[in-house]
Amino acid sequence: MHNKKIGIGFVGAGWMGSTLIQRIIESDDTELLALHQRSQKRAEETLKNLGLEKSIYTDNFDDILSNPKIDAVFICSPNSLHGQQSIKALKAGKHIFCEKPCATNYDEYLMQIKLAKQNPDLVTYVNYLMNFDSMEKRICNMAKNNEFGEITQIQVNYRHPINIEGEKKWKLSAEIMGDAIGMGIIHSLSVMLNIMKANNARPTTVYATRNINSTRGFEIEPIYNILINFDNGSTGFCFGNVDVANGFDAYHNIHGTKGGLIFDSYLPRPQKIRFWSDLKTDGAWISPLDTKNCPEEFQWPKDTTTPDSGDVVNHQTGACVRHFLDCIHNKTQSFLSFENSSMTADVGWAALRSCESGKPEII
Repeated sequence: MHNKKIGIGFVGAGWMGSTLIQRIIESDDTELLALHQRSQKRAEETLKNLGLEKSIYTDNFDDILSNPKIDAVFICSPNSLHGQQSIKALKAGKHIFCEKPCATNYDEYLMQIKLAKQNPDLVTYVNYLMNFDSMEKRICNMAKNNEFGEITQIQVNYRHPINIEGEKKWKLSAEIMGDAIGMGIIHSLSVMLNIMKANNARPTTVYATRNINSTRGFEIEPIYNILINFDNGSTGFCFGNVDVANGFDAYHNIHGTKGGLIFDSYLPRPQKIRFWSDLKTDGAWISPLDTKNCPEEFQWPKDTTTPDSGDVVNHQTGACVRHFLDCIHNKTQSFLSFENSSMTADVGWAALRSCESGKPEII
């Protein structure tokens, strides 16, 4: 139980934003003091649906920054605004919860990192929320505990036909959306890099290609193929596609010197995950979610969450909001702060440069 409530200013009441607002008001240690949204009508509808007073709506972002009762700002505006809004909020002395991507402009990204370093007492967080699925946490622990040995090859996909209906059509715009990596593919890059970090490996070079073929009218290339080399000689790969997919594909394939794991989000739950480990299973393949056939000692908890849905209501929004608030209370930086998650962004920027140069890019 925390004595002081955290005053929240919120920007953007769209698909993700509305869900995060719900998580905020479910917390007994927060107070939502202001909502800034491009559409006043949309903002007031959201506030009404959540049982909040429409008087907290403001059409001026600066009202949030100048309010001394507001401790933290949640930035869930269209992608192209993330950088400039978070920079202004940091300069105003606010903690920052920033929806990914942290920026669509490289200079703004560098300024975010600079300001975060200059203000270590301000908590920052980038919403790479796939890392909060309990499956991802368990895989990181397995990598850390040497259950795979040294990971030599890893693949983590992100194929998700992102919603562009109605007011979400801004995602078709190159100017507003930025690029497909920041729009969604970066989730899988973040997961891959955290697993490899747990296995004591860091990325060194990135080679990427992209495809402009779009069935739904994107102004940017919606398809990326990203190859990452690590300092221990390992290789990572990501198929990324925000245009067309049969549902949500976050396929994982991990191969190490002493074990491996496959996750397939398309399969029924009992077959979604398979792993083997010389250390734990004596080399035998195990399906830890198959409660009927898996030996009890290898079964994972029944409430294990897996990244197999593109619907925000199935995302771990409660866990990521709680994590951010706890960081503020405990005066600690998140493992997904601007600075601590910068390697994920750096790999994304390197992939974009590689697509332009046609060559591998050093991180």
